[in-house]
Amino acid sequence: MDSSDAAGIQRIYFTISGLYTLAASLIWGVNTLFLLDAGLNLFETFVANAFFTAGMVIFEIPTGVFADTRGRRFSFMVSNATVALGTLGYVWAAAAGAGVITFSLISVFLGLGYTFYSGAVEAWLVDALQARGFEGNLDSVFARGGIVTGAAMLIGTVGGGLLGDINLAVPFVVRAVLLIVGLVVAAWGMRDLGFSPRTLRLTTVPAEMAKVARESIAGSWRVPAIRRFLGVSVIEVGVLFWAWYAWQPYILELAAMDAVWLAGVVAAIAALSIMAGNALVSFFSRYCTKRTTLLVWAHAVRAAALVGFGLVDNPVLAVAVFSLVGASLGVAGPVKQAYLHQVIATEQRASVISFDSMVGNIGGVGGQIGLGALSNAVSIPAGYVTCGAVQILSVPLILAIRRLQDSVDHITGTKAGVDSSCAAQGLPEVTGIDSKVYQPAAVGD
Repeated sequence: MDSSDAAGIQRIYFTISGLYTLAASLIWGVNTLFLLDAGLNLFETFVANAFFTAGMVIFEIPTGVFADTRGRRFSFMVSNATVALGTLGYVWAAAAGAGVITFSLISVFLGLGYTFYSGAVEAWLVDALQARGFEGNLDSVFARGGIVTGAAMLIGTVGGGLLGDINLAVPFVVRAVLLIVGLVVAAWGMRDLGFSPRTLRLTTVPAEMAKVARESIAGSWRVPAIRRFLGVSVIEVGVLFWAWYAWQPYILELAAMDAVWLAGVVAAIAALSIMAGNALVSFFSRYCTKRTTLLVWAHAVRAAALVGFGLVDNPVLAVAVFSLVGASLGVAGPVKQAYLHQVIATEQRASVISFDSMVGNIGGVGGQIGLGALSNAVSIPAGYVTCGAVQILSVPLILAIRRLQDSVDHITGTKAGVDSSCAAQGLPEVTGIDSKVYQPAAVGD
């Protein structure tokens, strides 16, 4: 693959993110079942998952600094190696009959691995495209990337379910192998363009991390839109991490089946719904030229779907409702990514994205422990109704971002005056012509 032009850069981005998602998603449909089969109870399972999220909280800023100094390519390669080792650690812990403490410690290590990935690949893509004079629509690039990763998730979740029917440890082993393949591809195909890595001396690491961390946090807090997006991230991740893990035993209970493959099929349907949401971004952008319009409706639909999932007792209807959660994620994800990347300075790009991820993961730790305790004491459906009630709180924050009237709120590549359908839905009319953007955002362990 040639990374010398914008098209080549996008091909490499799609390839490495697709491989990474394929590997990661092999266990997404069976992770909770694996931990339950290893001897943990429902609450202990969510505790182990919360430690994974806590690991991401602890390491987001240091690894973001690492990516902004040592390089985004190297950060991605370290992520592949770390997650592969942590995944094999899960297999060992289950075979050894280890308890929740051991699984929690390994989960922290897995969280470390994911933080080397979060922000780094997106930052690499945006900087490399800018270095090659790319003038296209970032929303569309991220949306196409979402379709690629959605397809990879589709294959991975179905494959993980089928492999899990052989033995629940098999998807974990295959995942580790694919991560090593992704490492090799990155070593061969990625090049840091539009960014100059700096060599860190051991003695200067603490000071360098403190400096970049201060600048990235200050940079985040100085930009009103980013401040509000931090609140959105806390709510969003706090709800979604638990919601993803909890459906696996719940769907099998509704279906009155003990079939691991079914969990893989449901996860695949979720992947398809995310892909559908990604594909709808360009369509909706023709009618709603503000990014915040799409975000408001996506978050409102997600809140309603989470409540609905907790109230229905038919497995087919439950899966259909849950797919709306995935579709809303598919719409909101690329739009939020494009907004954030256009208000962040290049030298702080990975760190600020990592900071946003870290703040969201703080919500994820609390959400998984709190909702895990609620579902263990009351029921999983009660947890989903609570999820929906919390999720709707993100809508006022997005409306506050809309009121800022940032030029980057306008989606480039759309015609002025086509936002009338949004006004008809009760949202403010877009004024002005398609403002040019100025340069100054996984589940599962």
